[in-house]
Amino acid sequence: MRDYAEIKRVVASGGEAAARDARVRKLLWGSVVVTLLLYLVPLGGFVIYPLLLFATLVHELGHGITAAVVGGTFEQFMLFADGSGVAQSSGVTGDAGQALVAAGGLVGPATLGMIGFVAARRPRPSRVLLGLLAVGLLAAEILVVRNPFGWLFVGACVAGFGWVAVRCTARVAQTVLVFVAVQLALSVYSTGDYLFTDVAVTGAGTMPSDVATMATALGGPYWLWGLACGGFSLLAVAAGLAVYLRGPAFRKR
Repeated sequence: MRDYAEIKRVVASGGEAAARDARVRKLLWGSVVVTLLLYLVPLGGFVIYPLLLFATLVHELGHGITAAVVGGTFEQFMLFADGSGVAQSSGVTGDAGQALVAAGGLVGPATLGMIGFVAARRPRPSRVLLGLLAVGLLAAEILVVRNPFGWLFVGACVAGFGWVAVRCTARVAQTVLVFVAVQLALSVYSTGDYLFTDVAVTGAGTMPSDVATMATALGGPYWLWGLACGGFSLLAVAAGLAVYLRGPAFRKR
């Protein structure tokens, strides 16, 4: 009887795992299809616009967080209605430090997308990550955001992520997180041209691009650093998708 119960339990757990695998695949492909439709339907731009702003937000926060990690100070961040942004930091010394700060923004969306895919494998971690995003963005709103449009958009993100994390079911949180992760992954392609330009045009004016900053600090052509950051981003997204679609390598099958 004990052996029969154990066999029944294993079969049941296998069925649950298969159902979970089917669900995560449906969520992924559903998010991709919805995203493609947004670019085709007449009013889809109203939804795409805030998604592009969120990718810029993650990009600029990537600069600031990297600056803090390498010993500097994240001073301020501004987000503009044209989809551009500027992050300012201080206290970062050495060419390597400057290059890392520049790279932090370029790989920021892909890195968060990777983390999002890993967490979105299950409903409860999805809720937790969205809650952490809401708390982190609230801290950014208070400490470093310095222009009205930035306050408005970051505040909306705090409210949206916080609402989903606290008030919605874990399944809904998982669906939202998968959609957000897909947008961050696709931003690697949609903003890929920025990896191969030496000038950045923002709401604060024209300045050297991130890859140009890396080239000045480390030497070599700016497009080489664009290739390096683009390659890293693709690997990060691929790693996140691998975990999302197949689960951890050590999972029993």
